[in-house]
Amino acid sequence: MELTRLIVKGGVISPGELREVVNMALDQGLDSISFGSRQDIIFPKGLKSVDKEKLGKYHFVFPNEKSGNNIVCSYVSTDIFRNTGWLTGNRYLYILEQFKEQPKLKVNITDPKQQLVPLFTGHLNFIASEHEDYWYLYIRLPKWERMEVYPVLIYSWDIAKFYYEIEKIIEEESCGIDMLFSLVSEILDTNNRTIDKPLNIPFYPFPYYEGMNRMGIDQYWLGLYWRNNLYDLAFLKEMCDLCFDCKIGKICITPWKSFIVKGIPKDRKLEWEKFLGKKGINVRHSLLELNWHLPVAIEWALNLKTFLVRTLDQFDISTYGLTFGLSEYNRDGHYFTSIVVEKNELPAVLESIKIRDTYNILFAKNFDPNTREYIVHSQDIDKLELPTILIELSRKYFDELGNYVSETTENQQKKEKAQLDIYQCQECLTLYKSEYGDESQGIPKGILFTDLPETYCCSLCEAPKSNFKILEIAEN
Repeated sequence: MELTRLIVKGGVISPGELREVVNMALDQGLDSISFGSRQDIIFPKGLKSVDKEKLGKYHFVFPNEKSGNNIVCSYVSTDIFRNTGWLTGNRYLYILEQFKEQPKLKVNITDPKQQLVPLFTGHLNFIASEHEDYWYLYIRLPKWERMEVYPVLIYSWDIAKFYYEIEKIIEEESCGIDMLFSLVSEILDTNNRTIDKPLNIPFYPFPYYEGMNRMGIDQYWLGLYWRNNLYDLAFLKEMCDLCFDCKIGKICITPWKSFIVKGIPKDRKLEWEKFLGKKGINVRHSLLELNWHLPVAIEWALNLKTFLVRTLDQFDISTYGLTFGLSEYNRDGHYFTSIVVEKNELPAVLESIKIRDTYNILFAKNFDPNTREYIVHSQDIDKLELPTILIELSRKYFDELGNYVSETTENQQKKEKAQLDIYQCQECLTLYKSEYGDESQGIPKGILFTDLPETYCCSLCEAPKSNFKILEIAEN
């Protein structure tokens, strides 16, 4: 399906901008828009005959274009969910403002104490530390096998220029984390800080983010969610007018295809509730509805979610704290939900035959997506078997809840590097790293030196395998 995306930096948009976007969509004959998992706006039916010169400040990505990625950030969580003390909404806005050019890579700027916005789904993931205005940086560039931590903390006001320098470097050459650090350090004069302790991400249950909720003493925040992710344009237009009237400056898109309005004055709460009621808007879906991540405008995913939610609801199953994702098999392997249901791809030779779809079920280690480690629970499962397995996993989650001691990301990385070794040729000092293998001799990544054939020789001086000595082996 051809989708047009509107990049919304950090998922933060003003009521005036949203109203302009709504009017643009109405002029195209559309009646609804959707929201994407990177906090952008999606036009499910596309845009026709748009004069790109008249788009002005708006950055659209049309079908078959690769013209930039959105910045994901947890600004949406400030003041309404737990947060790092120094990380205010204004700091997010100042940082976002520094990104003048549209990033080509995916950037995440997040607070580790909130659970609404994923931490590690970007190519560059800036995660707030306990030190004011300093951020951890976790990098996984498109061709990298795994995520690496940058060896210093990044200063808030260096984030954008730091990003652009990395973008420029990788366009010219491919490099690992050590070379990247060296090149950036040579080029940029930045206010870095030493990492004095590894990032520790506490596990918190997934929050309920819908309805009218108190915010401070005299304000409220409102979370709105549509089951089908098709938000009525006429409703959105009137809502923007009401935001103007209440002097609300920002509307925040979530990665869960919903949005949040913060700062509704206490004395206008009843007016908002009447507005929602007159429009027939339901603001009290169960958490079982809200904790699903689906691809945009994919019919099979929406139908499967509806089936699973209704079935689990009939059995009165609690999923508090869990999140679920639906995906096509091997789409990209980067998930941010507790439990993932993958749809298997039919072999091309069987596409003309009516065969029932099958699914795989995976769950995150300790049901915490931030571990980035997924365990395969079941494979090639029929649709009718899925509810039983999800119920089983839900019970497993509650049985284990509270037993999990969160690991630092440093320890996780050590485990990821387990069983990787480095050997050195004693003749010419060439290194063999199992992490990279030896492409010149057809040795793939991950092959331990001890598993190499006895005929292996140094790729530079052709010394025999026996001339290599071990330098380092990662601990298990």
